[in-house]
Amino acid sequence: MLLLAAANPGTGDWTHFVRIGAYSLKADNAAAIVRNATEDHVFGIEVDNDIPGRYESFLDPREKLAAIRQLAQRAHAAHNYAFVYIAGLECITAHADQTPHTLAKDHPDWLQRKLSGEPAIFKGGDAFWIAPGDEDVWISPYAPQWRKTYMERVRQIAATGIDGIYVDIPYWMTHFEGWENSWASFDDYTVAAFRTATGLDARHALKLGDFSDPNFRQWVDFRMKTITDFMREIDRNAKALNPHIKTIPEIYPGIDEAAVRVGADVYQLYPVVDAVAHEYEFGGGDHMASSRTPLDWLKYQVGMRAFRAFAQGKPTWILNYSWDGDKKIKPSDAMQNLAMSQVAAGANFWDAPGHVMAGSNDRAMRQRIFRWIAKNQKELYNPREPIQPDGIYFSPRTRDYFESQFLPEFEGWAILLMQDHREWQVVTPRTLSQFQGKTLILPDVRMLDDAERASLKDLLAGGRKLIITGEDTTGLPASDQIVRLPQRPGAEYLQSLDPTLEKAGPQQAAKMLAAVPFDGSIQITASPLLVTHIARVNGVPHIFMVNFSGLRGGQNAVPAPESEIRVTVPATSPMRMYYLAFLGEKQEIQGKRESGRIIFHLPAVNRGGVLWLAPAPSRPQP
Repeated sequence: MLLLAAANPGTGDWTHFVRIGAYSLKADNAAAIVRNATEDHVFGIEVDNDIPGRYESFLDPREKLAAIRQLAQRAHAAHNYAFVYIAGLECITAHADQTPHTLAKDHPDWLQRKLSGEPAIFKGGDAFWIAPGDEDVWISPYAPQWRKTYMERVRQIAATGIDGIYVDIPYWMTHFEGWENSWASFDDYTVAAFRTATGLDARHALKLGDFSDPNFRQWVDFRMKTITDFMREIDRNAKALNPHIKTIPEIYPGIDEAAVRVGADVYQLYPVVDAVAHEYEFGGGDHMASSRTPLDWLKYQVGMRAFRAFAQGKPTWILNYSWDGDKKIKPSDAMQNLAMSQVAAGANFWDAPGHVMAGSNDRAMRQRIFRWIAKNQKELYNPREPIQPDGIYFSPRTRDYFESQFLPEFEGWAILLMQDHREWQVVTPRTLSQFQGKTLILPDVRMLDDAERASLKDLLAGGRKLIITGEDTTGLPASDQIVRLPQRPGAEYLQSLDPTLEKAGPQQAAKMLAAVPFDGSIQITASPLLVTHIARVNGVPHIFMVNFSGLRGGQNAVPAPESEIRVTVPATSPMRMYYLAFLGEKQEIQGKRESGRIIFHLPAVNRGGVLWLAPAPSRPQP
């Protein structure tokens, strides 16, 4: 209980410090849930009690509302917080084969549909969470009567006093088998809304999947705006009854094309919600920690750093999975790798077993991890501010229409700068005008609007340097401050990397690094398999480290210790360095003055840890 005392209900923003565990809520188990959460150092209790996603409780929510109210009271009495799961656009009718009333039977007009008219109705076996005999449907967000009732249920849930509403995958149905290329929905309500917004007939005016078609681009934009507006309305309705409640969507697309396909773009969602929970399955990699390669892990870091940039100070929760039966991997090892990788990137860790949300693969290890995070949460989760970063521009509209060209170039540059231990920052259209670094990389950015071009001109006027690769859509004249690389070196570098990261390193990209002059006062010498993130936290420089050396997907989840790590800083004033190893205790690292700098040699790093610099106490005057 002592660890939670500083974060009682009503003080501070608890969403930044969550250590999430999930539980199935019933009418009589609220006390047991809170007791288990306390024992496991869980802070931020997720409970599964889906009112709008089950047709029976969508119609009559009273029993489930009572359970939510009791859970909220129990959690607050234990100085904890709780949030409740609800479905977004999915609804299941239990035992549909035995009842005359199901959502699809009662309201067929509510359903999402393919262009052919096929409704989004599924049965047991179509997904692991659909039981035999059940009916699973996906609903159009434009179905007016459904949406009215849905928002009423949101208000009723908020009125229970629960601290958060967790909205599971508010998507257009494009992720079940046979629907991947449907670009749904073409139901009457959605088609009418698109016609009102654009004047176009969605059933006849689009070349589906053709991003060169301007009408299809409007459809893409409309679908993403629809999901964003849906989440904005949920947030507004919830806060109308409970101003302190948090709205948290769960989204599995990362920074890739999946965001466009399902219509849930985290870049657009962060401004309208309080946090985003990422069930993060990054493109091209393995979503299970036990089977990831080192290259997978670095791509994972890139995605999480992008999320943190999109969030602009809001929390990033990661619901990802560590282990699901790998015979050569201990669950506790996979859990530790996953936790350290997320903490290093500034994201909150959610432990879950297999492919489900509740429980743990190793409860004792979860207790240990959560206890360590709780003890050190200020170092791990207080705001991180850039110091002297190189910038990499993330262009959402370029990703939307040119994902296969943009994303490899973006990832390649980010991975290279990580491997070379540079401080780097993801810059977006919302943060472009505030960028304070000296060099900004535009990685094959093909879509820029007038405001972005104006901000780029201002950066040049302020003495910044631009590196433009691939297509140049800036319209800027030639300048000594601009390096234009018509080729795509980031994508080429990414392609050169083998999964183990042992056959290619930053030295293979000397020309890329030469174009980005190093200007950081903090110099790090370490293996390219040790990822470092540099930021100012609590007023002093911090270095967050995570080690992927020697990891082999499905074979080995124990990193090889990294030694010979050296950190060098200017000797402008007496400095002390502290090192907090993952699951360890803080220790001081002694430095050595040499040629106007202070050199710190680190002990061997296993899974990772945190370094920070602090001024040495001044000696008292005689």
